[in-house]
Amino acid sequence: MSKTITTEQLGKGAAKPALTDDGILRLYSMRYCPYAQRAHLVLNAKKVPYHVININLLEKPEWLIEVSALLKVPALQLVEEKDKPSLIESLVISEYVDEKYPQNPLLSKDPLKKAQDKILLERFSAITNAFMKILLQKTGLDDYWQGVDIFEEELKKRGTPFFGGEKPGYVDYMIWPWFERLAVVKYQFEDQYNFDEKRFENIGKWIALLKQDPVVQSYIASDEAHINFWKARFAAKK
Repeated sequence: MSKTITTEQLGKGAAKPALTDDGILRLYSMRYCPYAQRAHLVLNAKKVPYHVININLLEKPEWLIEVSALLKVPALQLVEEKDKPSLIESLVISEYVDEKYPQNPLLSKDPLKKAQDKILLERFSAITNAFMKILLQKTGLDDYWQGVDIFEEELKKRGTPFFGGEKPGYVDYMIWPWFERLAVVKYQFEDQYNFDEKRFENIGKWIALLKQDPVVQSYIASDEAHINFWKARFAAKK
């Protein structure tokens, strides 16, 4: 459902793209940002049309401040609202989209289940923090697996293929981007990489099922593409 305005990443000195006043949402993104991927997945799950403007996060364009107060992606510009405000923070954007567009609801309408899912996502920081250590310091692999343990046990407890039940829901799409990048973890640690299929029996099945999900397939990158992106990012910092 997305319409990419530019395949290149707009950076410092780049002109702000001219967009027609067509009432379509504008998502400021970056192709390999896991947080931005969350917004893509939710918008695609809802089949909401949106324009995509890709941003160079290493050398951000000067006008990004106009649509992202913290100079972050994703930023979702609500062009049909008064003054065309923008939302930032992937979880905020995703919950807004889920509430704004009622088709294919992702969060439970039950207040308790909704609260429990949000608490579970708070615990996902154990994985995101470990992932950054893996990328920047080549440490944190044990911490990463301990974070995955939390979600393995929760999925086992729920007794369903997905955290959302019989089909993917909010939690599934919010955590998927980091599991899509397991190849990057493996690349960083090579022979030390030790995904235990017995330890993560339920998560292993969940990964296989999500790879077949049409929404995930609508915005997925290959293992090779993810690895090449991070290799280029590491080289740029040397």
